[in-house]
Amino acid sequence: MDAFENYFGGLRDKSIAVLGLGVSNRPLVRLLLEFGCQVTGCDKTPREELDEEVLELEKLGCKLHVGPDYLEGVQAEILFRTPGMHPNNPAIEALRQRGAQVTSEMEVFFEVCPCNLIAVTGSDGKTTTTTLVSEMLKASGKTVWLGGNIGTPLLPLCRQMKKEDFAVVELSSFQLMDMRRSPQRALITNLAPNHLDIHKDMEEYVESKKNIYRFQDETGILVLNADNAITASLRGNGETRFFSRKQKTNCVWEENGVIYRRGERLLETKEILIPGTHNIENYMAAIALVEGLATDDAIRQVARNFGGVEHRIELVRVKDGVRYYNDSIASSPSRTIAGLRSFPEKVILIAGGYDKHIPYDVLGPEICAHVKKLFLGGATGPKIRAAVENAPAYRPGVPEIVDCGDFTQATLAAAQVAEPGDVVLMSPASAAFDQFKNFMVRGQYFKKLVKEL
Repeated sequence: MDAFENYFGGLRDKSIAVLGLGVSNRPLVRLLLEFGCQVTGCDKTPREELDEEVLELEKLGCKLHVGPDYLEGVQAEILFRTPGMHPNNPAIEALRQRGAQVTSEMEVFFEVCPCNLIAVTGSDGKTTTTTLVSEMLKASGKTVWLGGNIGTPLLPLCRQMKKEDFAVVELSSFQLMDMRRSPQRALITNLAPNHLDIHKDMEEYVESKKNIYRFQDETGILVLNADNAITASLRGNGETRFFSRKQKTNCVWEENGVIYRRGERLLETKEILIPGTHNIENYMAAIALVEGLATDDAIRQVARNFGGVEHRIELVRVKDGVRYYNDSIASSPSRTIAGLRSFPEKVILIAGGYDKHIPYDVLGPEICAHVKKLFLGGATGPKIRAAVENAPAYRPGVPEIVDCGDFTQATLAAAQVAEPGDVVLMSPASAAFDQFKNFMVRGQYFKKLVKEL
């Protein structure tokens, strides 16, 4: 019996609560029901707003515990938490005190995965880098399963995986917080303040990220950014590889527009199709991670043909000579800074949204350097305005700042003043939760607005 069958076979007849009935946990519920578990699905969505797929789970035998009080009175031997919920949430702590074992879909996947595991985390660039790793391996003839914080939930697919395959996963800090296993190969793209509305402080955030390599043995491989102050100081338990745009390292670096690996010329940066210096860093990170697994030809092929990931400096439309870009993934100042630096010209920027209680000081000087008109909305609008006005290079009206209230008004106002040759960039430096379910919904709504202009 393999690890998958052994684990789930051991859950038969146990009472299990699944917190959160979003996309990633629904296949998990089906799997638990298949193995004869007594499943309670808990979600804050009121019953009248549940979609058909969740109601179908109820027909299959899942007991629903939904609505505002969905965490009250839950009883279970095993608890699967949703990735976005802090492991020390009072309701989870109460269940733990009553003897419940707390785990997650991703933690179990790491325990039962039958193939090679590669994982990527970081504050910025992790989705693009994870996708690049996957594409480079596929171009080298490998069978790859892409998932984690992106793509399809992988746990139910374990039965289809072969030992020689590769599972490439993106991991958030929340997924990593209570992780007790690490992949054979791990990458941290960079670390900067993020999600401090949920993490108690920056130290907790960084410590959660360290779990991606904390449990590796001496055969493990860890890839780190030598140009980031936090990651440059970390070291793995096995081999630690560094990448850099500013200095020669023990693995991958850029010099005069050329990416080198171990001193060998590998790729010219101008061959990389997707724009931005941050994407050069993403490529270097991926190259270091797949060393020994992907061929040089595959790496070059991906560079020349990969068009990027949706919501990441995605060209939406060119209308009347104006280029509109969707960078909805930019939910932090560092991510927006990377977006701004991707364009040689000054842009018209749409920014602002939900407040994650992170500092915006670093964004002000960058907006002064790269933005000619700034349209703000959401709770962080005033914080972004203050950061710009306090920047040393700021002069009244340069850049012009317009407070628009909400996202729709900001987008339409930016489009109205745009002239031929302009770039309109939606890169909010803020989360989407004030008006949208997530950054993907925000990006899709932006694209809808732009296409209707």
